[in-house]
Amino acid sequence: MSIRQSGWSRRTLLKAGAVGASALAMPAIWSPARAQNKRIVVRDDGGIYTKAYGEVFYKPFTAATGIEVVGVQANAEPTAQIRSMVEAKSYTWDMAKISQPAILMLTGGDKPLLEKHGLEADPAVASIPKQYMSEYGVGTNVYTTVLAYRTDAFKGRKAPTSWKDFYDVANFPGRRALRKHPFDTIEQALMADGVPTAEVYPCDLDRAFKALDRIKKDISVFWTSGAQVEQMLLSGEVDMVPTWVSRPQAAIAAGAPVGIVWDQNIWGLDSWSILAGTPNADACRQFIKFASDPKRQAELVKFFPAGVTQPDAFKHIDAKIAADCPTFPANIEKGLHIDADYWLKNQQKGLERYNAWLLS
Repeated sequence: MSIRQSGWSRRTLLKAGAVGASALAMPAIWSPARAQNKRIVVRDDGGIYTKAYGEVFYKPFTAATGIEVVGVQANAEPTAQIRSMVEAKSYTWDMAKISQPAILMLTGGDKPLLEKHGLEADPAVASIPKQYMSEYGVGTNVYTTVLAYRTDAFKGRKAPTSWKDFYDVANFPGRRALRKHPFDTIEQALMADGVPTAEVYPCDLDRAFKALDRIKKDISVFWTSGAQVEQMLLSGEVDMVPTWVSRPQAAIAAGAPVGIVWDQNIWGLDSWSILAGTPNADACRQFIKFASDPKRQAELVKFFPAGVTQPDAFKHIDAKIAADCPTFPANIEKGLHIDADYWLKNQQKGLERYNAWLLS
């Protein structure tokens, strides 16, 4: 998936103190006796994520520690819910799987709504690359946007291999779809227009919209959901579409002739984050340590080609499956890391201009 939007809110007071300090002194794994009657509630993305996390993280953690883990689905970025819980000190959730922009919004200024995890010295967490870490979040999943295309539409001719090709209607004719949102779309337009990956941010919106103008009349569909993209790829309604990689992968698994372009993929990060002031922060830290184990992360590929954040996880993943994972070295090295701070500051301007462009 891509950066999710909705409900970004102001910050409120973090009450950490002795809770955080005592949590860091906890042993690596609690004994069932110490964990008696303990439970943590974790917000995740639902669907395949809840199923996979249940089998790979939640149930094994409960078996090892006696701490029950309950996964709760929340589709949109749940910053508004987190704010309400922390301000009211009424915790429906104890922790959440959220994106980098959400973490920035929830922790800016001097009144963060998330706890500092303080796990930098833990052996498992310490081996996660810094690009997947922050003081308020431990990276657990990388999601990415790629260019997907129907291979049968390009039989006997060259298939697209870049954003430049997607924008080259003359040499790569075909039915195109584009996301009805500026996130990722602006970055694609700039790279298609020749901007090097390292120079995409801050985005030159004028240049991006000039590039978008060139292909607007050739866009058959402006899509709004991943399920819509998956169906279009399955049916052959479109020949090319920028989309979250999980959708073409699902179409391929269903038998559709679909290819994926990893070059210049646009990736973002989901992290485990602890709600400020939750009385179960110590148990949340134990869970994060448990879920950061490379072998355990590798188990996720039984359910989908996961964007594992532990490099050593690939030692335990079949090579054929590894090549489909967003964080496989050959894939992540070709990618553009979404600048969460840029979009946090410019999302309203980008949305207003993109919506106006759609209507023009």
